[in-house]
Amino acid sequence: MFMLLIKGTFRVPADAKPDGDTVPFIPDNVADWKLVPGCKQIAPKADGRVSVRLEAVDALETHYEGPYGTEQHQPLDFAHRAANELLAWVGFDSVDRHEDETVATIPESVPGFILTRGADIYGRCVALVGRGTPPACTGYEVRVDQELLRKTANFHLISLGLAYPTFYAGFPKELREFLTTTAQQARAAKKGLWADDVDVTMKGAKVTGMSSITAANGAVMLPKLFRRLKEYLDLKPSEPLLNCFPSYLAGAGDTFRITSEREEMVGLHRVVEVTNGHTVRMTRQPEEIVFEEK
Repeated sequence: MFMLLIKGTFRVPADAKPDGDTVPFIPDNVADWKLVPGCKQIAPKADGRVSVRLEAVDALETHYEGPYGTEQHQPLDFAHRAANELLAWVGFDSVDRHEDETVATIPESVPGFILTRGADIYGRCVALVGRGTPPACTGYEVRVDQELLRKTANFHLISLGLAYPTFYAGFPKELREFLTTTAQQARAAKKGLWADDVDVTMKGAKVTGMSSITAANGAVMLPKLFRRLKEYLDLKPSEPLLNCFPSYLAGAGDTFRITSEREEMVGLHRVVEVTNGHTVRMTRQPEEIVFEEK
């Protein structure tokens, strides 16, 4: 697959709250943002900065508000590990994290590049993140193969088990299968989220309220499942059971398919199971699911 290469710097300003799957990036030429395809044009900050969303990667949420309720986060230990590892990988020597999730870095900025296939419907640039000297000139379309993917932060986070593979249909099968193997190797080696008794996405989590998924000892799960649970609990804060959660998932309308099947599915209730009214689990591993672009 060919992706647009943009050269620039990673810089974390005082008001930014980078997490494990986004990083602030400023092109050497701010006009390069106009080269990024997509149904909605990217709107950079006054300094040219955009928070780049890492392609094929989903890290634990450090701040998610959603359509209802107030901002919440997943258990912060592994959320911070992923965020700090991302910043360290791109080249920051130290990261000082504040209570409000803003950070101070040394140095203030580091050189790097992104490889993007476009912006999503929210105007976010979705990209592979590279460090140092890019493999081509900025503005060029570069063929991304497994060798180049291996040199990205996206690969790095999944190889350490610090983030979940989360695929969308536009991401090519060859690269998806490479990251799938990488994630499975990390899981087999019990790295990061896959260490004993950490991730409970498939094993199941007892959810009796918001603290079940947000507290320090709360359930660690696929962020997309967390986001849907958070939204549901915001709507039903006094409801102790998840009996209506499958119906909520059906209404949310996430469209996807399973890699081993051809059928398109609508609603995560097709791959989420609720038992005893409060225990929720996914019936498919994250890398088996390919979501449709929105």
